[in-house]
Amino acid sequence: MIRKIIKALWIFLAVIVLAIVVIFVSISKGWIGYMPPVEELENPSYKFATEIFSEDEKVLGTWSYSKENRVYTAYKDLSPSIINALIATEDVRFVKHSGIDAKALFRAFVKRGLMFQKNAGGGSTLSQQLAKQLFTEKVARNTLQRLFQKPIEWVIAVKLERYYTKEEILSMYLNKFDFLNNAVGIKTAAHTYFACEPKDLKIEEAATLVGMCKNPSLYNPVRFNERSRGRRNVVLEQMRKAGYITDAECDSLQALPLKLKYNRVDHKEGLATYFREYLRGVMTAPKPVKSDYRGWQMQKFYEDSIAWETNPLYGWCAKNKKKDGTNYNIYTDGLKIYTTINSRMQQYAEDAVKEHLGDYLQPVFFKEKEGSKNAPYARSLPEKRVEELLTKAMKQTDRYRLMKEAGASEQQIRKAFDTPEEMTVFSWKGDKDTIMTPMDSIRYYKSFLRTGFMSMDPVSGHVKAYVGGPNYVYFQYDMAMVGRRQVGSTIKPYLYTLAMENGFSPCDQTRHVEQTLIDENGTPWTPRNANNKRYGEMVTLKWGLANSDNWISAYLMGKLNPYNLVRLIHSFGVRNKAIDPVVSLCLGPCEISVGEMVSAYTAFANKGIRVAPLFVTRIEDSDGNVLSTFAPQMEEVISISSAYKMLVMLRAVINEGTGGRVRRYGITADMGGKTGTTNDNSDAWFMGFTPSLVSGCWVGGDERDIHFGKMTYGQGAAAALPIWALYMKKVYDDPTLGYDQQEKFKLPEGFDPCAGSETPDGEVIEEGGLDDLFN
Repeated sequence: MIRKIIKALWIFLAVIVLAIVVIFVSISKGWIGYMPPVEELENPSYKFATEIFSEDEKVLGTWSYSKENRVYTAYKDLSPSIINALIATEDVRFVKHSGIDAKALFRAFVKRGLMFQKNAGGGSTLSQQLAKQLFTEKVARNTLQRLFQKPIEWVIAVKLERYYTKEEILSMYLNKFDFLNNAVGIKTAAHTYFACEPKDLKIEEAATLVGMCKNPSLYNPVRFNERSRGRRNVVLEQMRKAGYITDAECDSLQALPLKLKYNRVDHKEGLATYFREYLRGVMTAPKPVKSDYRGWQMQKFYEDSIAWETNPLYGWCAKNKKKDGTNYNIYTDGLKIYTTINSRMQQYAEDAVKEHLGDYLQPVFFKEKEGSKNAPYARSLPEKRVEELLTKAMKQTDRYRLMKEAGASEQQIRKAFDTPEEMTVFSWKGDKDTIMTPMDSIRYYKSFLRTGFMSMDPVSGHVKAYVGGPNYVYFQYDMAMVGRRQVGSTIKPYLYTLAMENGFSPCDQTRHVEQTLIDENGTPWTPRNANNKRYGEMVTLKWGLANSDNWISAYLMGKLNPYNLVRLIHSFGVRNKAIDPVVSLCLGPCEISVGEMVSAYTAFANKGIRVAPLFVTRIEDSDGNVLSTFAPQMEEVISISSAYKMLVMLRAVINEGTGGRVRRYGITADMGGKTGTTNDNSDAWFMGFTPSLVSGCWVGGDERDIHFGKMTYGQGAAAALPIWALYMKKVYDDPTLGYDQQEKFKLPEGFDPCAGSETPDGEVIEEGGLDDLFN
């Protein structure tokens, strides 16, 4: 009888063993559950965010899908503390097992399975946890489902141990784990919670992050500081038990408060937000197809088509493929984009905008509009027109579109827009909570002045700073490279360049009197002038440009051809096809972007050679392999002789003309520039350049009817020039950047812009030197 019982037990045991073997073989073959193919085990599917680096190798930001903001970190770049904390807490025998820890598994079976001790610890190794993260698609809803998942994880864990070293498994685990708050992976987590790199994590910081691995929601240090601190101290105790830290170290570290340096991960925040968004749009652009554009988008189709053919960065993702034949994806492939932006110069540009626009000009604008029913629109605008403009703005909002799609009537929608509600709105002193109607919020946001600023090297084309507006979170329309506004008098250097190319010189003279031109339709056109100084006197062209005199510009336009002026403007890199060849073009009614203007002005600083803006120098894959490099694109647009003559005149704008306010900021550098103001002070411009930097700034309202009522504050010299000057002052005050106010433009020895030139009356001006010209 006993023998039969023993035999039956052996048979039962053999059946169990055989069943276990069959089950595990079936799992391994993929007959039961999901077993990833060998290729996927050897190359797990990770989604790594793309990092955007500044010229000085600071991380400007990342591009990722919202839940996969992961940046790859190699094992060598991990702090020993994070490795020690992870092993001590999650898998103390990690280096000894091959994927399954039999001792821990038996302990978990006895204490949790038989004795029902919930705090007895689990039996999962780090390899098993990684297997769960990588290949377990469904979250177990109950214990039974979890029991079915466990054998699959065991098999995957063993295979992972076969394909990877222990160091690789550790780095894979830390790269995969989601630490919440959009911090996926150890690099993003270190930056988000402690503003450092993974290799620089302190022991207590590493313990905090490892503590989150048990339950990141429960031990979220942002929401539950004390609870997270308690979990951190448990990790420190485990490190002490494992011998990674001493008793004294453990005690002192556990006594520390949990201090975070929390940095919210958001593509709408941080440095160069407008630049990063512009770059993202450029790199992910598809090949332009005309049928995809609406009728009013033909200008954009024209620009995109040219960019696709001439700019290797435009549509980069669509033009470049990975080894597997698929196109690169900036959200998942972990690319490294090395830009030309200098992080300090970018910060100086943003600070300059804040100082002048936010701290000074905006309060003045608010005060001017105070008490006006039309605010922020001009007082001269009819109230009916103001209402039409606000209604149009209302219909462009997402709220209006969603209510319309839901079937709401116009009356219902308007009632909703006129109902007060709680909201958080922008202010230059920080976000503020308030109660206002959505309609009032539209009016409120339209009250803020906008700006665009760009700074670049005139030789290399490297864009050093890029500001597209006051705040990307609230004002997402980019006024640096996307938006265009009327340029006013900043167009005059193009007109004068055309004159120089046609035999004029800075010393040519004409009488300073009112000018009347007849356009192609036979209609007379007489421009207004800002002042009548030196009325009736003979003045030089240099004086005319320095003082931004409209009558002298009209005089030149009468001697030249507006069609030739349009062609010249386009040769300077301006791609707006809607520039009308009319005589009034000499005063700048056409619309051009800040970026186009800055690029065009490089020709004056670079001997007639215009260089296109260069935003990226190289792109690397996640392994550091260089995928693409980018070089500046340049072309000669005017003769070197004309460039030197223009340099002489544009320097005079600063030294004796409308740009003289620059000197009030302590800037003594050799420079040229041009102010610009359009009708009703709707647009304020300043373009300024030194031998090493060309920068431009525009300031204005969201619409042309939103502007200062007085030229005192609305002109280019008052609204835009100070931003340029504050930026340059900060740049010069930072010796590490290498810009020197002693740097001079190099003119050829003996160069004489007046030599042999003639007045309109045929009188030859005596030859003289530069000293004669400036006297």
